[in-house]
Amino acid sequence: MTDDNTPDGNAGSGPTVILPARKIGFMARLRNYFFTGLVVAAPIGLTVYITSWFVELVDTWFVPLIPAQFRPDAVMPFDIPGLGLIIAVILLTLLGAFTANFFGRAILTFAERLVDRMPVVRSIYGAIKQIFETVISQSTTSFREVGLIEYPRKGIYTIVFVTSQTSAKVGAPYGLDLVSVFLPTTPNPTSGFLLYVPREDVRILDLTIEEGAKLIISAGLVEPKRLPLKTPVSPNAGS
Repeated sequence: MTDDNTPDGNAGSGPTVILPARKIGFMARLRNYFFTGLVVAAPIGLTVYITSWFVELVDTWFVPLIPAQFRPDAVMPFDIPGLGLIIAVILLTLLGAFTANFFGRAILTFAERLVDRMPVVRSIYGAIKQIFETVISQSTTSFREVGLIEYPRKGIYTIVFVTSQTSAKVGAPYGLDLVSVFLPTTPNPTSGFLLYVPREDVRILDLTIEEGAKLIISAGLVEPKRLPLKTPVSPNAGS
C-alpha cells in the first residue's frame, strides 16, 4: 500500500517537510562583518604600507645625490615624497640609453670581463643578472599560457604554467613529444618544479597568467570570472 502524498509513491514515506532556514545570530553576523572588512582593508593597507616603504627607501638612496641647496626641503618647509624614485627612474633610463649604443656596450663588456675574474663576485653577479633578465625581459623563458595536468597522480589535477619554449630537444632522443611546464607551489608561486610532460597530457586553460597566479596565491579562493576552456597544447605553444 502506497502513500498518495509521496511524490514517487514509495511505501512508508510521509509528506515532505521543509525545515525553516537557520537564523544567523547577532554575534555571528558581527563576526562575518569583521572578516569581510578585514578582507577588504588588509590588501589596501598592505599595498599602501609596502608602497610607502619602498618610496622612502629609494628616497634615502637617491635624494642625497642632489646638492643640499637644490633639495626641496631647503626651499619649502616640507619634503616631497617620491622625489628619489623619480630620480632613480631618470638615472636608470639614462643608463639604459647609454648601454644601448656601441660605446656603452663596450664599457659594459669590459666591466663584465673584470667581474668574471673575481671568484665569488662573478657567481653572485651572474645569478642576479639571470634572475632579472628572466623576470623583466620578454625572452623565451617567460610564461605564455596556463595549463592543467594530472599531478601527482591520475585523477588529480593541478595548475601549471607552460613555458614559451618547447622541449623537442629533450624528448627527441627518446621519441617523445614533450613540453616544459612550471608547477608552482601555493601560496608562493615563485617556487615550484620544472616538469617535462607529454604534449597530449597538457590542457590549456582560458586564463591569463595573472588569473592563474591569483588562483594559486589565493589557494583557490579567488576564482576566475569565466569558465576555463580545455584545449590541447598546440605544437607551436608559446612560440
